[in-house]
Amino acid sequence: MARVRVGVGDGYDVVVSEDALADVWLALAPRKRVGLVSQAGVFEHHGAAVIGSLDRAGVEVIRTAIGDGEDAKSMATVQQLCRLWAREGLLRGDAVVALGGGVVGDTAGFAAAVYHRGIAVLQCPTTLLAMVDAAIGGKTAVNLPEGKNLVGAFHQPVGVLADVSTLATLPDREYRAGLGEVAKYALMDDAIDDGGIARILAEQRAAVEGRDVAALTDLVTRSAAIKARVVTADPEERTGLRATLNYGHTLAHALETVGHHDLHHGEAVAVGLVFAGALAAAMERIPVAAAEDHRTLVAGLGLPTEAPGLPAGDLLAVMRRDKKASGGLTFVLQGPYGLESIDDPPARALAAAFAAVGIDS
Repeated sequence: MARVRVGVGDGYDVVVSEDALADVWLALAPRKRVGLVSQAGVFEHHGAAVIGSLDRAGVEVIRTAIGDGEDAKSMATVQQLCRLWAREGLLRGDAVVALGGGVVGDTAGFAAAVYHRGIAVLQCPTTLLAMVDAAIGGKTAVNLPEGKNLVGAFHQPVGVLADVSTLATLPDREYRAGLGEVAKYALMDDAIDDGGIARILAEQRAAVEGRDVAALTDLVTRSAAIKARVVTADPEERTGLRATLNYGHTLAHALETVGHHDLHHGEAVAVGLVFAGALAAAMERIPVAAAEDHRTLVAGLGLPTEAPGLPAGDLLAVMRRDKKASGGLTFVLQGPYGLESIDDPPARALAAAFAAVGIDS
């Protein structure tokens, strides 16, 4: 078992192990009522572990399943959850358990943030992407037709239980998509990791692809430690430091919106990382070879490096509505001083970056 501390507010732990779900009741004590939010397929695989833990502690469970996919991340789903909790009498001193991937964690977390003006939420991620990123840091949000994650709130969980044994049940594409977020951490110039994630991906490729518990525990713990360090220093994106966690995400979110979520989030992030590397190279912030390292890493993980067929104009329109934007286009890019937010890159650099991911501008 590994434990990573997130020092926001009273602080909370990210627990990484192969039986973390057995400790759900400990993370919620002394609460006696919880709203358990999951999805049908996730609950089929992992619901018994959570229900069993809560039953042993005498905790009453109000269970509900939301839909699959990004369409379920909506205001309609938030209303559905809040009305159910109101009918069942869930109170401010109770809690919500989010059991699932990013869709469940984001949606249930946002519903918990606004229900009774905020009740406790325990994040129990069951996808690699959620374990290394979405479940940590208190960002909760749902989508609008105009863009991804445009309605949300900062609502830190009381804890995160990352049970790496749940990753064995993921479809191959969804598991591999989670490696897109891991690639982001491998490319971040962060002294806390000293290149450890990149080494694991390079030297333990077979173990990672085979979902080896020890390799995954190390990979998730290192990724969580990077996110925890950044979140602790800038919990609500006031200084700009936390924006660096969105590396590759400006284009990624636009690809998801314009492409109607044909790409999984981690796949879109993978393409976004290649784009960000190419954009930085075109602006002479990094050498061309460093940009190619982005493509090599992503391709080596079996993730897409291009997204042809989407109109650049539509992507640009969505990117201008991105939460990081300050009236134009804003990208997180590498440079001589590490990752920085850069506004309104020149048109020629954008054209080169679009070409690098197979998009005509």
